[in-house]
Amino acid sequence: MTGLGVAIVGCGVIGRKRAAALAGARLAVSADLLRERAERLSQDAGGASGVDWRAAVDRADVDIVVVATTNDSLAEVTRFAVEAGKHVLVEKPAARSVAELDAIHEVAARSGRLVRVGFNLRYHPALRKARELIDAGEIGDLMFVRGRYGHGGRLGYEKEWRADPARSGGGELLDQGVHLIDLSRWFLGDFTSVEGFAHAFFWRMRVDDNAFLTLRTARGQTAFLHASCTEWKNLFSLEIYGRDGKLHVNGLGGSYGVETLVHYRMLPQMGPPETTTWEFPGEDRSWELEFREFLEDVALEREPAAGLPAARAALAVVQAIYARSGYDFARR
Repeated sequence: MTGLGVAIVGCGVIGRKRAAALAGARLAVSADLLRERAERLSQDAGGASGVDWRAAVDRADVDIVVVATTNDSLAEVTRFAVEAGKHVLVEKPAARSVAELDAIHEVAARSGRLVRVGFNLRYHPALRKARELIDAGEIGDLMFVRGRYGHGGRLGYEKEWRADPARSGGGELLDQGVHLIDLSRWFLGDFTSVEGFAHAFFWRMRVDDNAFLTLRTARGQTAFLHASCTEWKNLFSLEIYGRDGKLHVNGLGGSYGVETLVHYRMLPQMGPPETTTWEFPGEDRSWELEFREFLEDVALEREPAAGLPAARAALAVVQAIYARSGYDFARR
């Protein structure tokens, strides 16, 4: 479906990525508290601009709202947009808490509007290929996954909005950790047991800079996950273990290194596996592929695969780990 009008609320780095990946839809308007950022985005991608996001959302030529604000505004803007009769793509984590997210779900259920959550890593080529191989039974029944995702921060990181729990709702676990949780759930299913620990080891801030998780499904399939902003060298690694082999996704392009997928196929006699490697150089098209699927969701009136239930499942894990670690971010 093309030609639909899009409003982008929040015109920072992610908002600009979204504006460049509308998959045939049309940018009608952009809004940001900093007028110059909205104007700059609209100059590049077309459409009107301003600071009044409510007026932008309410426009008659807007069908879909992309919410790319700081975490403290995600739920507010999404709820307003749904109440205004718009479909919404909201960036992860979609809210600061399960309670904030549940309020959106209630409104969306009444209005019939669709809400997709920006779990764009599902649309990276190596992860899509891994999903294809698993669905084809290439590594057999899944046993466990081991995932690491991290970056090294930057000077002044402890003073940015992500370090303020009132604005962020949490630290590294809520930032990059939700991607690891979502991907693990995508492959293994719902988690019924949640254990782990989050802590600020390096950065002097009131939110976590590292989180370690052990998640288990009802069948005992397990995810061992580590999210970190003391990684120093950007890292993404997801290993998926089946009874007949293993898949390893490494890198995400750019500073994370060339995206690759390695398939280690177990041989009947065991010993060293048969190995097949795919490399996926080039630009990151995950944002475009994700939005294209959302346009299909809207056209077919189909619930998004990565919707509010997926975000809620990830947030529930995050809140459980924070509660175990002595953080009370969810109380608001």
